[in-house]
Amino acid sequence: MAPKRTVTLRSTDPAAGEVVAAAGLRPRFDAIRTEQEVPAAFPEDVLAEAERVAAQPLSRPDRDETELPFLTIDPPGSMDLDQAMHLSRDGDGYRVRYAIAHLESFVEPGGAIDAEARRRGQTIYAPDERTPLHPPVLSEGTASLLPDEVRPAYVWDIRLDGRGEHTAAEVYPALVRSVDRLEYTAVQEAVDSGTDDERLVLLKEIGDKRIALEQERGGASLPMPDQEVEDVDGGFRLHLRPLVPAEDWNAQISLLTGIVAAGMMLDAGIGILRTMPDPEDSAVDQLRRIARALGVEWAEGVDHGTLLRSLDGTDPRHLALIHESTVLFRGAGYTAFDGQPPEVVEQSAIAAPYAHVTAPLRRLVDRFGLALCAAVSAGEEVPQWVREALPLLPELMEASDRKAGAVERATTGAVEAATLADRVGQEFTAVVVDAPDGKDDRDDLEIQLVDPPVMAKAKGAADLGAEVTVRLTDVDLAQGKVTFEVV
Repeated sequence: MAPKRTVTLRSTDPAAGEVVAAAGLRPRFDAIRTEQEVPAAFPEDVLAEAERVAAQPLSRPDRDETELPFLTIDPPGSMDLDQAMHLSRDGDGYRVRYAIAHLESFVEPGGAIDAEARRRGQTIYAPDERTPLHPPVLSEGTASLLPDEVRPAYVWDIRLDGRGEHTAAEVYPALVRSVDRLEYTAVQEAVDSGTDDERLVLLKEIGDKRIALEQERGGASLPMPDQEVEDVDGGFRLHLRPLVPAEDWNAQISLLTGIVAAGMMLDAGIGILRTMPDPEDSAVDQLRRIARALGVEWAEGVDHGTLLRSLDGTDPRHLALIHESTVLFRGAGYTAFDGQPPEVVEQSAIAAPYAHVTAPLRRLVDRFGLALCAAVSAGEEVPQWVREALPLLPELMEASDRKAGAVERATTGAVEAATLADRVGQEFTAVVVDAPDGKDDRDDLEIQLVDPPVMAKAKGAADLGAEVTVRLTDVDLAQGKVTFEVV
């Protein structure tokens, strides 16, 4: 996937790293939410409906799978738990049962919650708070797959062969219970220490095999550390967090489910896919030229996905190439169809057809995809409320994606500016991750500071991938912008 900034809400040790006081930033975050028209409190009728269905759900699955010991793996502090898994061996292969929150038990088509969710589109994250898609009494309560609670869920039952390829799948509503709530770092530490916990052994085993299959397909995944804004005691802090392998293994279970869902939709001739066209040959050629200029080896016959997965984000030349690879990841969107399949059916970064069906508590489109696939799997008619919504969903999701991205960029920029506010005139080490091609050499460069981890513009001339010294020349707190010049 293309590199991006990630804003997380996570408490950490306030003694580690530079913390920016919250007092001046919270009003700026509020202003950003206002500028982007982020919804504030839920309307009274939505809250009232949520309280009613939380106490008395609209439906309850007949099937009971509460004896299966599901587990969840999420970032620390998460309460809106969409997914829980149970992994087991199945002859020479594997059986993946993946439980996803069953919002049909709580959201009435055409009701107040449904209308508000369509207005919001997705949960929007900022360093100080999240703006949820659904009222917290549902998303962090009765609909969330919290440990030791019986919850309604869609259960994906997927069979894999010894290579990790899926051979059969079905999805159905059932009651489930999660018995363990794990975090990525704890999972990674357990695996690294040689755990005998079969659940985690299987997560790594299946995850690694699915990664290998993704590479065979030509999928592209970037080893890009996340730029995080951490909510710490009394303020906020920027840092770069390298991804641990356990996150990739966990993501592969979700990707597997989305690939299976897309296959069901295409077979049924109805659905909504997350699509992205293959990169143009000219874009791949351009990236090859950049790699050659940076001195990064890219052997003939090696596809761009294999190359990108091999890069080291701590190497300045590789970091620059990772940033430049965004030229390959353009045209992503949501494609609804009913009848004739669309011209583009694949998500090129995954190198397979793919549908969003694993995060219904946080993303609107997933609720419809889940209900659709459950009907198809059972050999039933797709619900009319799903069919009617399909042509509306691409625009709703793309609008909410734009809003979420704008909030993320602006709030992160505000923290960057506040972090550097009293350091105008100081010099920093940086890597040039984007440079004008064939333009005036005084045009803006894009740079990544090493410490603090800030991305910004710099005036001056330098080669792509070069390590440079830059001087901070201006900080605009109101706009959340910082500018540098190459020394």
